[in-house]
Amino acid sequence: MEIVVPNPGTYVVAVSGGVDSMVLLHYLHTHAAESDEPYKLIVAHLDHGMRQDSVDDRRLVQAAAQQYGLPFIYDSAHLGAGASEDQARIARYKFLEKVRAASEASAIITAHHQDDALETAIHNMIRGTGRKGITALGTRNGVLRPFLLVPKHEIIAHAREHQLEWHEDSTNVDTAYARNYIRHKILPRFEAEHKQQLHDIVVQLRSTNSELDTELREHLAMHTVQHRLDRLWFMQLPHKVSCEIMAAWLRKEGISGYDSKTIERLVVAAKVATPGSRFDVLQRASMQVWIDNLALRGLER
Repeated sequence: MEIVVPNPGTYVVAVSGGVDSMVLLHYLHTHAAESDEPYKLIVAHLDHGMRQDSVDDRRLVQAAAQQYGLPFIYDSAHLGAGASEDQARIARYKFLEKVRAASEASAIITAHHQDDALETAIHNMIRGTGRKGITALGTRNGVLRPFLLVPKHEIIAHAREHQLEWHEDSTNVDTAYARNYIRHKILPRFEAEHKQQLHDIVVQLRSTNSELDTELREHLAMHTVQHRLDRLWFMQLPHKVSCEIMAAWLRKEGISGYDSKTIERLVVAAKVATPGSRFDVLQRASMQVWIDNLALRGLER
């Protein structure tokens, strides 16, 4: 497997009990045991409370942590059977970040792999999240994903080779969830070479995005003060550039979860709205339009 090995340090390993995370835990434990460098792994498991049999997942992960001699931390979210993918993800990362902060770990490590990255790219294309959404699943500060270059079939092969035990989450086959539909109905239609082509596009776009984001941050630094953006400068920008600047400004202010329709709406409002007008960004923030600046209000700090 082509794996980006994390540097020595303390890490929170997110383990659900599925094949991906059980292979991740096995690989990291083996690497740490064979390394002369200091590694400390903390096994973290969240029971989302979406299935009656989810306690079995916790027991499996706990047993593996005990076998490897690693600390194990878990919690229960009690989300219920009708919880959405977004609710589960938010609860999971809130828990993982809490564990990371308490343990003073360098980062969280997840088992997301190449197929997950392709699913995310397709999902976000459909949602209209733009260039950033296509490359959303990647390693970033605080979250490492060493399996991103590894296809799913190699992970399963590793699990079988080392006789690892794992649990299949029954909700993973429910195509009512958008990601499951993509996983089971769309990606299987791709030939191997086409999946590789899509993967190469995502990797290249990730590099391009990094360069673009650097340029955008530099321009924003020259035209923002606190939570305000120079409106007169913004109004002179071409529409597509305005959309990129608007999205970069929201990211800079800690706002995420918007889609392309939100960006389009805000850009038009920023350029043509009457001074004093206010427009909702998301539930927790709004943009106020003045003669010479745009201001974000209601930001959580």
